[in-house]
Amino acid sequence: MISVTLDQLYGWINALLWPLARILALLGTAPLFGESGIPVKAKLGLGVLLTIAVGPALGPMPDIAAGSFASMWIVAQQVLIGVALGFTMKLAFAAVQTAGEFIGLQMGLSFASFFDPGTNSSTSVLSRLMNMIAVLVFLAMDGHLLILSGLVHSFEVLPITDAQLSRGGLGAVIDWSAQVLILGLVMALPLITALLTMNLAMGILNRTAPQLSVFAVGFPISLMAGLLMLAIVLPQSSSFFDRLFTYAFEALGRVMEGFLPR
Repeated sequence: MISVTLDQLYGWINALLWPLARILALLGTAPLFGESGIPVKAKLGLGVLLTIAVGPALGPMPDIAAGSFASMWIVAQQVLIGVALGFTMKLAFAAVQTAGEFIGLQMGLSFASFFDPGTNSSTSVLSRLMNMIAVLVFLAMDGHLLILSGLVHSFEVLPITDAQLSRGGLGAVIDWSAQVLILGLVMALPLITALLTMNLAMGILNRTAPQLSVFAVGFPISLMAGLLMLAIVLPQSSSFFDRLFTYAFEALGRVMEGFLPR
């Protein structure tokens, strides 16, 4: 007859619950995995499969009852770690969308927007286009597999314990988020410079030839010049995306180290 003690049952529940909380939190916030178009059942199933695959290598768990306040505190900490890691990677795509907003504003395409189910907000067409290109580059460099690899590595750097996490992890996330605007501006800088130069030339032309209606001619010229510049710049942007995602994974490591209990 097989007998199961209460301590063994608590150990099995904790071995599934605590890693699952971190994994599901990351899958819900990380790029690609956290898209609203992916069914919730698929995310839950992937999280359970990853937990079953990773669980045996995690080592011993804290000896705490599954329904206690201490167990819920550990669950909250695992959710915080997963959300912070997923949000760190999400910020890399936010930089690309910021660049699209800058370029669209300068081209006059800022009014062309539609509802983006990924962000649950109105997004410009150009920002959405650049985000899709970034997603394709991310998939081409196996970024989704690198995210899962980083998730598994996080259990080595931050094992599941009842020790209080350090605040340095949140500080690392904030420091990385401060780079979003800078990286987006750097990516959009070539097109913004060209379009500003063209607007300056149109302003000088308006002063020299007042009979020419710059407001009627300037918009189609700016739009066509912007599209031409995009056709030239976007095929060359893969190296920028590569460096951007490299910076994001480096920030992921800093976030893990920042959460280490002092």
